[in-house]
Amino acid sequence: MTDKIRLEAGATAPAFTLPNQDEEKVSLKDFAGRWKVVYFYPKDDTPGCTTEACEFTNIHKDLEKLDAVVLGISADSAPSHRKFIAKYKLKLTLLSDVDRKVMTKYGAFGKKMMYGKEVEGVIRRTFLVDPKGKVAHAWYSVKAGGHADKVKEKLVALQG
Repeated sequence: MTDKIRLEAGATAPAFTLPNQDEEKVSLKDFAGRWKVVYFYPKDDTPGCTTEACEFTNIHKDLEKLDAVVLGISADSAPSHRKFIAKYKLKLTLLSDVDRKVMTKYGAFGKKMMYGKEVEGVIRRTFLVDPKGKVAHAWYSVKAGGHADKVKEKLVALQG
């Protein structure tokens, strides 16, 4: 896996505006003053991505109490996101980065190993962005199962 772009703690999180599942524009700055969990995932309704989205949904009330919003970003379309949300009753905002420009800014698109071969695609990554818009923590090696709880634990530690 190549890591050409790495956002370290303290770096300003790259700004973005993307359409959500309802085709409304959503910007990172819309959540100024709140914690943001910005996670990049390869594809709606695939096993790992479903696990990750459902786990974030399962802890959404805990994250709300911590004044955090979850923004999932993939290259899927708004209609795909709507189906994914409806099928699994997801409680998070999904954004469409069809041209992969935001993914590229966050180092979440590029070469990766898949089934022993190097391919270009979306790299599963998560960024915890503080209320001032700075990266508080970044996960570059994300395993979908159990990841949401790790994000919550880090958020609790940073706020404690």
